Amino acid sequence: MAGVGHSIMPGPMDRLAGDLAGGGQRTVSTSLLYQTIDQLSREKGIDPQIVIAAVEDAILVATRKFYKSAEDLESHFNKDSGQVEVYAVKKVVADVADPDHEISVLDARKLSPEAAVEESVRIPKATDVLGRIAAQTAKQVIFQKVREAERDTVYEEYSQRLGELVNCTVKRMEGPDVILDLGRTEARMPRREQSRLETYQISDRVRVVITMVDRAARGPQVIASRADASLVQKLFEMEVPEIYDGTVVIKALAREAGERTKVAVYSRDPDVDCVGACVGMKGMRVQSVIRELRGEKIDIIAYNEDSVTFAANALSPAKINHVSVVDAEQKHLEVIVDDSQLSLAIGKKGQNVRLAAKLLGWQIDIKSEEEKRQEIESQMAAMALRGAPISDLEGLGEKTLDRLRSHGLESVEQLAQMTPEELMDIPGIGDKTIDRIRRVVTDYFEKGRAALELAEAQEAAEAEAAAAAAAESAAAEAAAEVPEGGETVEALPEAEPEVAEESAPVETSDAEASETGAEEEAFAEAATEEAAGEAEPLDNEEVERPGDEKE
Repeated sequence: MAGVGHSIMPGPMDRLAGDLAGGGQRTVSTSLLYQTIDQLSREKGIDPQIVIAAVEDAILVATRKFYKSAEDLESHFNKDSGQVEVYAVKKVVADVADPDHEISVLDARKLSPEAAVEESVRIPKATDVLGRIAAQTAKQVIFQKVREAERDTVYEEYSQRLGELVNCTVKRMEGPDVILDLGRTEARMPRREQSRLETYQISDRVRVVITMVDRAARGPQVIASRADASLVQKLFEMEVPEIYDGTVVIKALAREAGERTKVAVYSRDPDVDCVGACVGMKGMRVQSVIRELRGEKIDIIAYNEDSVTFAANALSPAKINHVSVVDAEQKHLEVIVDDSQLSLAIGKKGQNVRLAAKLLGWQIDIKSEEEKRQEIESQMAAMALRGAPISDLEGLGEKTLDRLRSHGLESVEQLAQMTPEELMDIPGIGDKTIDRIRRVVTDYFEKGRAALELAEAQEAAEAEAAAAAAAESAAAEAAAEVPEGGETVEALPEAEPEVAEESAPVETSDAEASETGAEEEAFAEAATEEAAGEAEPLDNEEVERPGDEKE
């Protein structure tokens, strides 16, 4: 908007003020004044009637200031003469009591022959005496009115375009804020709405999304952003046709501008791979978005209605072992990962789990297998310290148990440590009850000891049975197998691999030594002797095997 003294060439506002200032010395043609108003309207994007109303109000203010009267004044823009006419409106009365607002019938009929009592007449006021000072006052009023109309127009237009992706140019810098040129108006991009990876220079072309329109702002009303998550969504809509036509839907999106973005996508068509559609052939589609965001990392995740499955996907690239729901109402999840995957699941400064929690809308606790094991062990130890509840005791009535609980005795171990004198202090506990308590507690521990001894005996018996089974298995392997032909062949133990020492080389045999020619010859001799009627079996010592010398 052109201001006083800020432009060498006169703008529409200056020409309009000049036309108004010279209205008393010359008759401004309809085309000239109206052309000026029309040009100003097009430049500011407002209705010409708003400018005409601003001109009328400006002349009215200047006239009232010049005449310094309390009369009711009206102004009207005459397109035929190109002037703004000012009138004083007065009421026709028989007897005038207020000259500023009333006029006699005689004086009224001089202006309008048909004037009657209780009617109103308009008395023209001369504007050719206003001069330059009044015109300057009118110019200020026009500035104010046009500025208000322009702000209302901008608000009405851009409040309907929230979330829209627009192309703009960097116009100037105002401290940490960047002022952008949207064409008809300006937009402001605060520091919080800028990406950490980006720096801006004047005349740079950027894409931004409109996030807010502030009617009360002193500067630009439109607030633009490069850090908002909707920017990524709009860029994917431009690059991925499946998202634009609704086949693939972006269900959730979490972003830390300049660092990483997680996008959860879902396909309405089972034949369309939602993740593959967003990535594109050889990653071309997602790379276009990454280039626009100056190298920001993007994770594309398959959306799932099941929160457990969705959480496992959202924490990629980490491999998840187990996900469990801690509290469904509070939306609390617990995730277990391997120790080697813990740092990857948490991410740099907790970024990965923070974005995953924002994507799901759930609170996520990540623990390693070792941490979970220690937690379970500590819980079991705490349960062991608390001991068995006194309700496990057989032989005590509910009233006695209630009296013991009211005194703070919750476990059998606590009750066993109580002395008879301490039990006597509990109301309702007498000698007979104390004897019964001692007898019941003693029976409880004896049963526990017997059960423990039985368990130990069973473990010992199981160990002996396992040892006996192992011995039988070894004996069975060592025993001779008798085939259908009646020949007895002694099983040869497998030769263990031996390592030759450099100082004393020795022949070594491996597990395949049974296939050597020496073994085949020994088996042949054994079979020949048994066929001849010899009853003595072939001993291991009679078969010379590679490796026996070593042993």
